[in-house]
Amino acid sequence: MTATETIVTDGIRKGPIRRSVNGAINVKGSIHDDATATRLGLRGGTVAGSVHMDLFGPLLLETFGERWWETGNLSLYFANATTDREPVQASLQMPLGDAADSQVQAWVDREDGMRVAKGSAAVGRPTEPSALLGKPLREVAPSELRILANLYPGMPLEAQTAVYLSEKFEPHMSRITEPMEMHRNSRWGGPVVPLAGYVNVFHGQALSELRAKITGVVGLFGAIEIRNVNGPLLVGAEYQVGGEVVSLGQSPKTEYFWYEAWADDASGKRIAEQRMQLRFMKASSSLYA
Repeated sequence: MTATETIVTDGIRKGPIRRSVNGAINVKGSIHDDATATRLGLRGGTVAGSVHMDLFGPLLLETFGERWWETGNLSLYFANATTDREPVQASLQMPLGDAADSQVQAWVDREDGMRVAKGSAAVGRPTEPSALLGKPLREVAPSELRILANLYPGMPLEAQTAVYLSEKFEPHMSRITEPMEMHRNSRWGGPVVPLAGYVNVFHGQALSELRAKITGVVGLFGAIEIRNVNGPLLVGAEYQVGGEVVSLGQSPKTEYFWYEAWADDASGKRIAEQRMQLRFMKASSSLYA
């Protein structure tokens, strides 16, 4: 099913070392653009955290089987950014005993050992919360913020139709870190959307109205959890996508918000969900001049 053979050592399944591509390196004014990123104190244009999620495809398949794409989740907090084609490796802790309803630790390291992402992966209905759902939220009032002053907890994301189309799929497949057969053909009736593509559906489309209100500032992904409820998402299928803002917060360098999003099929059945933290750099905003 995969183009990759993983290795299990000391209870940890590891993928091969890969070089994740910064596919948005030419998006000027974004955190992925070398000039913008270095101006803000980073080493260069960053690889989107969602791109690293594609590293986990073979590990999830070999650990949990195809069932993961029906009832599994991947929950990651992004600790350090990487630049274009820096060597990275994904790892999963192996479940103890029956993997039918289990959760394990998941992480991505750069080749030199720097932790890029950390969190959890699960299938079925484990008893413990995921890495992100179990994370305490540090809430602040909108009045304490500048960039996100117009947002509030419970703010709805306007429901709209979202489709992961082939014109997005083919360019992604040309640079995907771990191509899998299910991305071309699957038992679910069509090509399965790559893990990074889930984020495109929930962030790129579901959040389009809200993102239009946050201008003149550089944003980045702080954390992402994707959950297959009755999955997977399929290329070319139409979904009704909506959600809501969960909480607002800030750090010394960023303002951020968490949001939940969902995708239902034409019958109203819930297919997948996402929790995401979006960060906005204070140094990039005139509100913090």
